[in-house]
Amino acid sequence: MSKAAELAALIGSGQSQENKNLIINGAMNIFQRATSATGITSEVYHTADRFKTNMSDAGTFTVSQSTTVPAGQGFNNSLKLDCTTADASVAAGSYMSIDHRIEAQNLQRLSWGTSSAKKLTISFWVRSNLTGSFVLEFLHGDATIYNSNTYTINSANTWEKKTITITGYTPTAINDDNGIGLYVFWWLQSGSTYSSGTTTNDTWHSTQANRAAGLTVDLGTSTDNEFYLTGVQLEVGEQATPFEHEDFGTTLRKCQRYY
Repeated sequence: MSKAAELAALIGSGQSQENKNLIINGAMNIFQRATSATGITSEVYHTADRFKTNMSDAGTFTVSQSTTVPAGQGFNNSLKLDCTTADASVAAGSYMSIDHRIEAQNLQRLSWGTSSAKKLTISFWVRSNLTGSFVLEFLHGDATIYNSNTYTINSANTWEKKTITITGYTPTAINDDNGIGLYVFWWLQSGSTYSSGTTTNDTWHSTQANRAAGLTVDLGTSTDNEFYLTGVQLEVGEQATPFEHEDFGTTLRKCQRYY
């Protein structure tokens, strides 16, 4: 089926119009813990619900809700990371990322672990003063297997939309439980432990050194560095459809399950 035919089928079924987004709070509207957190150096949910900041030996950051957004897309907020204390010496085990975790029982429609395993397409808006190659990674929560993909920010301080499609994983199913079925990582810094291997776009692998291979930027090396993210949507199939703008109350209720 062509992408156009797939999109038409989705629209006809209504799937593309409601509850298509497997990401919660992709518009960065819900910040129950705080709208800003300073001095961040560790792994925890600091601000945006469902988006966790992961870092070790990566400098110090302020994480906040920002009103800097791509024009004309219906977004009011973004998640902003701003380096406040640089760490120019990247150790082998250093890392920094933003991650989103999806409950396993919400992923049963993917049919992973079978010959009918469905593809996934993620789309998102990013902005940074840094240009170059970034890495978006999926981690199967019940198999410890990775799917790493590079994308490029071409113009400094300019919102750009990125779309990545990955192949469904046939060997191992996602458990039908309330554990973490799938992780999504936006890599922003990596030491050689995670980046000294080979770039393997849309290839499921278990090699730590391949996870962030292809990452050419490091958000923690200068206090001039910042990164914005919004409009995150993950949907079944090969076609990225327009962002599903959800009402505030619905998104809040979803976030409260994990708060």
